[in-house]
Amino acid sequence: MMFRGSAFSLSLFLHKSFRKTLFCLLVFSLPLFGMLLGAFPGEALTRVVVTPLRGSVGVPMERHLQEVLEEVSSYKEDVILVLELDTPGGLVSSMRGITKTLLAAPVPIVVWVSPQGAQAASAGAFILQAAAVAAMAPGTNVGAAHPVTAGGEDVPSDTMNEKVTNDLAAHIRSLAQERGRNAVAAERMVRYSLSLSAPEALQEGVADLLADNLESLLAALQGREISLEGNKVVLDLQEYRVEQRLMSLRLQLLELVTRPDVAYLLLIAGLYAVVFEILSPGGFVLGTSGAVLLLLGALGLRMLPFNWGGIVLLVAGVGVMILDLLVGGVGILSLMGSVALVVGGLILFRAPGGELLDFSLSFMIGGAAVLTGFFLLAAWGVWRSLKKPVTSGYEGLQGEKGKVIKPLDPEGMVLYHGEYWKAVSSSGETIPKGAGVRLVRSEGLLLVVTPEEKSVSGEKAGS
Repeated sequence: MMFRGSAFSLSLFLHKSFRKTLFCLLVFSLPLFGMLLGAFPGEALTRVVVTPLRGSVGVPMERHLQEVLEEVSSYKEDVILVLELDTPGGLVSSMRGITKTLLAAPVPIVVWVSPQGAQAASAGAFILQAAAVAAMAPGTNVGAAHPVTAGGEDVPSDTMNEKVTNDLAAHIRSLAQERGRNAVAAERMVRYSLSLSAPEALQEGVADLLADNLESLLAALQGREISLEGNKVVLDLQEYRVEQRLMSLRLQLLELVTRPDVAYLLLIAGLYAVVFEILSPGGFVLGTSGAVLLLLGALGLRMLPFNWGGIVLLVAGVGVMILDLLVGGVGILSLMGSVALVVGGLILFRAPGGELLDFSLSFMIGGAAVLTGFFLLAAWGVWRSLKKPVTSGYEGLQGEKGKVIKPLDPEGMVLYHGEYWKAVSSSGETIPKGAGVRLVRSEGLLLVVTPEEKSVSGEKAGS
């Protein structure tokens, strides 16, 4: 009986252990089954990466596109890169770098001129034509791509103007032909500064589709066939997820310098700092800071088309303020100088088509007012200090009482204003330690002094 009972208990124990083991296996295998099911979905998710290209076409925009494209090219899933474009134009060199990147991209890239009111002017027209899909939101425009100088004027030499125009016309024509768009209309944007609204661009064949928002854009892209690295690819956007990619902090700082309003403030702040250094020489902080600010402002000018008239007004405004300080005016000249600064800022930057670039007027006026007020207050303080009697160095010792630290026999050491000076007695007599002396004259760094009693008696005798 003992043996049979033990066998029964053992079988019961094994049966319970088996059930527990089976239960544990089922519990732990459920996530595995889920992973296996997710590895073979019926509909694969497409990653839609959206990144903005806003502001002037320059080095920050070019590098940002390269960084984002390098990242999305490493994804294992299907990916579509959507570039939200809004630019007045910019550097030809950066534009060519961006178009090269778009043509050689290993993933589908959609350039979408957005939001409403945005533009793809000048260099932006080339970027739009280089995209695998050129989309525009209602209320946007594209074109005005005729080449101009940094001042917004035509290239001065007729021969050079013709060469540059022909080169850029051939470039945009080749981009349009590569993407199957209207090359004739695209070329007119360069030769005749043709500018088209979104519906007109679609009708002329320089844009592929119109989209109010991102959802409608992706819906229009569903099933669309594009050319990618010489192959035909059909876009599958039945299931997708949207991801945003912003510009890196490093490139944001570089882009900040190239903003018209910031470049303007950097220029006038640099001018003020240099003027401070001229009014109160002897230090290096203001001069160095002013040089750095001017270099940063010059970097903004390098990446932005500017108007020389605005530069002249900026310099004239600062010059008039300095003149007001020198002649002791009542502030009218300074007021005129402030007006010149504001007007100079308003006309300083021009878009490649010659029109003024849009920037924050309140930011510019507020910044100019603060910098001008600070300049006038500090410069007034410096000017007052220049008119005060000198209280340091040899000039500050005139008529002051000193104390002998080392007996003058005839040469020794005296203490003036907490400073130790080598001194000699004017009469050649010995002056003991602790005696009071007054300055007669200086010979370089050597002071010629006389005892205070003799100096006082001499003054009484003279009176």
